[in-house]
Amino acid sequence: MISTSASALRAAARLVPALICDIAICAIVICVLALGLAAAQAQQAAAPPADQAASDQAPAKIPATVCLGCHGDPDFSVERPDGTKRSLFVDAKNFLNSVHGKWACVDCHTQITEVPHKPLATIKVSCVNCHQEQYEAAQFAGKSDQIAKLGMVVGRINSFMKSIHARPNAEDQSTTNATCYNCHEAHYIYPKGTSLWQEWRFRLPSRCGACHTQEFAEYQTSIHGREALLDYNPKAAICADCHTSHDIESIALDSTLLTITQNCGSCHQENLKSYLETYHGQVNKLGYTFTAKCFDCHGYHDIQRVNDPSSKVSPENRLETCKQCHTEATPGFVTFEPHATNHDFWRYPYTWVASKFMLLLLGGTLSFFWLHSALWWLREYRDMRAHKTTTHVRTDGVVGEKVQYYRRWPAMWRLAHLMFAICVIMLVFTGMTLFYSNSTWAPLVQSVFGGPRVTGTIHRTFAVLFVTIFVTHLCYVLVRISRSWRTFRWFGPTSMIPNLQDGIDMYLMFQWFFGLGPKPEFDKWSYWEKFDYWAPFWGVTIIGGSGAMLWFKYITATYLPGWVFNVAMIFHGEEAFLAASFLFTVHFFNNHWRPENFPLDTMMFTGVLPLEKFKREHSVEYERLVKTGQLQQYLVEAPSQQMKVGSQILGFTLIGAGLILLILIMSGFIRSLIG
Repeated sequence: MISTSASALRAAARLVPALICDIAICAIVICVLALGLAAAQAQQAAAPPADQAASDQAPAKIPATVCLGCHGDPDFSVERPDGTKRSLFVDAKNFLNSVHGKWACVDCHTQITEVPHKPLATIKVSCVNCHQEQYEAAQFAGKSDQIAKLGMVVGRINSFMKSIHARPNAEDQSTTNATCYNCHEAHYIYPKGTSLWQEWRFRLPSRCGACHTQEFAEYQTSIHGREALLDYNPKAAICADCHTSHDIESIALDSTLLTITQNCGSCHQENLKSYLETYHGQVNKLGYTFTAKCFDCHGYHDIQRVNDPSSKVSPENRLETCKQCHTEATPGFVTFEPHATNHDFWRYPYTWVASKFMLLLLGGTLSFFWLHSALWWLREYRDMRAHKTTTHVRTDGVVGEKVQYYRRWPAMWRLAHLMFAICVIMLVFTGMTLFYSNSTWAPLVQSVFGGPRVTGTIHRTFAVLFVTIFVTHLCYVLVRISRSWRTFRWFGPTSMIPNLQDGIDMYLMFQWFFGLGPKPEFDKWSYWEKFDYWAPFWGVTIIGGSGAMLWFKYITATYLPGWVFNVAMIFHGEEAFLAASFLFTVHFFNNHWRPENFPLDTMMFTGVLPLEKFKREHSVEYERLVKTGQLQQYLVEAPSQQMKVGSQILGFTLIGAGLILLILIMSGFIRSLIG
């Protein structure tokens, strides 16, 4: 037992040196690895990340501080060939605070490879290539934060490359009209919104004035120039606010004039909004520039306050300003309100009253008749569900049986109705493109017609035709009445003049709507037919009268004040909207879409209707004609097949056109509400 223990101890003693040796070797390896890892970490900490080095680190050969050793001297300059001095001074503090301050000078001035360097005959700096390369590098590295920022810069560069500034100079084709550093001061580009950026912004007009000397001289005397250059008002407009900053184009282009007009609204939002509601502004919204724009009235670079005697729109100068376009303008033009609104009674009482009156008229009329149509449809629908209606009962007889027809409309009235329908559709089509000029479809329609001038001519042509038909009808009626005025029954059954019975019929109709009584029996004319008849009298008076005032503006302004034009615009547009909405909804329902007639009643085109239908819809007149023995003289043969088919084609075409116009009008109306 003892010998065994001794041998074990001797074996362990022999293993100890080997174990100590192994431990030492492991310790040495671990130390070497630790030292290597530490060195690597130190090297990594000392060097910037790879992506940062690619984007932020400038070449270290010539630091900016070395360049500023000379260029930081305010007196550092070179002599030009003409003997004048050109300063080479770069303000170190301002440069280092700019967005380029983290870069070395040689990042842009790649021609320089040593210090001191030889004088440069030409300075080659490419802002475009540098920013484009940065953007592509950020895209390649997938750095989303830099992609967004650099993408904005590249977008501005692309806009600049398409602008008039980037094109070759007319006098020296080897140079462009302007480069980046002509506006941005090369070494001093600051983040937007900073105080240094604001200082640069105030200096920008003078930099523009280096080329545009006359414009700058006028700008200095304007209200914009005084506010910006003397009072340092950060809200005052400078050149770039009106002309845009990078995508400046020639003022000979319509697109440039439209852009400048919109840019006026960046500061003068309410004035732009009210301007766009006038004829001048509506044409402008359609993309045309032949009407007056902001600067046509207020001036270009020499704009003054309205109360300044030198202002183009001061009371003393306003008539002459109007005569720039309206050569025959009268003193009435001076009181036209180009910025009148409908919500300021104290400043614009006439437009306020006119707009509220038309709003009540439009809302009241459409609300009543839309309710009337809805209740009528619901009653007919309930009757159909209960099988109590006579809707769609055959009125053309059984096969082989001859059907009698009643002649309700002679050829002259049908022709007049057709001409009225065509005129209304064309008037709405051409007029609403101007009224809803902010819609997406209006510019397209205007371009199809050939522009607002052509569209206006078409509109006035159909207006004259409409009024001619109306006056002809009125003269015909007056002649017929004059021939029998002693025996004419003004409120008789054949008269279109509303009477007490019409009020009773309307009351009974509403009772029928709610199931409180039978449907009333009608004479020759129902109360809604009389309303349809008299509506054009109101429409021609309001729409035609206001349209004539706007058309013959010089005569209007000779005898009436200028604010009449504001009121006429409201009456003309709102009444046209009311007429179109009523015709393409209520009138269509009463004559075509009520269950008895759906989907189309061709009577207005054929002039006849089955005797059975006439007896059902105008029972009072039918009974009177039977008693007096006059019914036979109104009975006619059925219309030919060609007449039936032609009437259906014509009817569906007119209804389809009306529905399309209704959709366009409603879309324009909704768009105007949401701004």
